[in-house]
Amino acid sequence: MQSKLVSSAVRLLLLGFLTLFIFYGDHFGVSFDYPHKGLFDNIYVRLIKCSLFLLLIIELLRVYYYGVVKNPNPPKLLGNIATLFVPLIVLVVFVEMTFMFISQSQEGGLTLASHIWFERYWPPMTGDYRDAPKTDTLGKKKVFVVGDSFSAGHGLKTAEERYGNILGEKLGTKQYVTYNLGISGSDTRDEYARLLKFGKTPDILILQYFPNDIEKVALEHGLIPQGFRPYSDLPRSIQSLFQRSYLLNYLYWQFPHGNFSPFDVYARTAYGTPAIINDHLSDLTRFITYAKEHNCRFYVVMFPFSHNIEKTAEYVKPVVTLFQTNNVAMLDVGKLMVDLAPKDRVVGRNDGHASAIVNQRVGDALFKLVQSNPGTGQLVSINK
Repeated sequence: MQSKLVSSAVRLLLLGFLTLFIFYGDHFGVSFDYPHKGLFDNIYVRLIKCSLFLLLIIELLRVYYYGVVKNPNPPKLLGNIATLFVPLIVLVVFVEMTFMFISQSQEGGLTLASHIWFERYWPPMTGDYRDAPKTDTLGKKKVFVVGDSFSAGHGLKTAEERYGNILGEKLGTKQYVTYNLGISGSDTRDEYARLLKFGKTPDILILQYFPNDIEKVALEHGLIPQGFRPYSDLPRSIQSLFQRSYLLNYLYWQFPHGNFSPFDVYARTAYGTPAIINDHLSDLTRFITYAKEHNCRFYVVMFPFSHNIEKTAEYVKPVVTLFQTNNVAMLDVGKLMVDLAPKDRVVGRNDGHASAIVNQRVGDALFKLVQSNPGTGQLVSINK
């Protein structure tokens, strides 16, 4: 009996170390590598973690069984403590394992649940793009949808719900082929670089714009957004635990953290500083020039902050003026969602990206715009 207790305790310690090694591998210079790491939470890695938890539970129960239940003279206090806490530990571990398979989209893709969401709903992918490979393209006009997470469909469970896909379906697949060049976190300069790198020339070019597209230009001028740092409101000693535990991480992000006020000040400063906004307008002008040089129809889709449509309109006035001056056809998404309740504008409580309803409206309105407007403008330089 004693030998069985000792062997179980040894296995429990070894499994505990291995579990710690798996969860905190970065502290030991070890990590799992797989496609799209950082965006996806690989199912096989999670199954490994679950397997370790199950083995830990088995050995913990064996230690309890041989040390308390089968022990003719168990230490009374220790036995009572074990009887109280062992079932509790088993319950917590099973709950933790359950949350390894619960997905939830999150605005910045910062949560463990959002990584599970991405792995479950983001594929198929072609390279870095959430787009299926295009095969039947011969003789068809090419439509490019260039943008960030709003174009990529962050928070939408299927690519077919995106406004770009809705536009493509309405245009018809017999004459048109639609390429989605949306990548989460992309800004204006990155979008233009990817447009040039793509290797094809569009007949219709659609640029999706969002107010944070100015951030990298602002950073070059030393302006940094003073936003909330995740987990900074927790004691430093437990921050790492909340970052790695699926249960604690999920619970943490169900509550509001930070507020919009610091970004409001940042956005007003960025869009109101001549050096920053002029550089940003120069970046946007490249798209106008590209459209003229390649003789492609050009349209701009302006997405607002869904909870601050009016403030967004104030921020981006210089951008709107640039496109209006150059006769670029624009679609103001704020006007399409203003009648919706705030919760219906977004994909979820933790994700402010446009909902399927908004995407449907944008796709419908964009199709009408493409049908009614030739999408040709005249290049006029503008500085604030």
